[in-house]
Amino acid sequence: MFIWRKEGLGGEKEPHSQTVWAAFESKHVQEGYSAKTRVSFLSPSRTLPHTLPLTSRREVSFNVQDNEDFTERVINSELPVLVDFHAQWCGPCKILGPRLEKAIAKQKGRVAMAKVDIDDHTDLAIEYGVSAVPTVIAMRGGDVVDHFVGIKDDDELDSFVSKVIGQ
Repeated sequence: MFIWRKEGLGGEKEPHSQTVWAAFESKHVQEGYSAKTRVSFLSPSRTLPHTLPLTSRREVSFNVQDNEDFTERVINSELPVLVDFHAQWCGPCKILGPRLEKAIAKQKGRVAMAKVDIDDHTDLAIEYGVSAVPTVIAMRGGDVVDHFVGIKDDDELDSFVSKVIGQ
């Protein structure tokens, strides 16, 4: 954690603060954190820290950006991946998404979740036979191992996720 101190009445940062930040950013990008990694800073003029979440490249839940991203992060994943095919306009999708994220979080990194908006990635929806949303497809080693369509309650989701990871 860095503490930014203000000097003088002009409120300027210490001269070396940008150098320290550049060194910190460079070091952590090399250690495997993405350029989106965020850190906490304390301001002496305030009592509370300005904290943003720290994110790494190995996110448990992520939005698929394109076909290449899908191949890299889903098909080539070492972890089992639940692919949530959804749409912004879909009411049931808005209910299922948070429930599914909660079920995956309970597994503490043993399974990942890829979110695919069917309006943005129609080709993926067609390729995987998605005809209704929400549709969740479980993949392991690039192969589809299970799926369901519609909403499930928390217990059913926990059971589905456990089955996918082999528990």
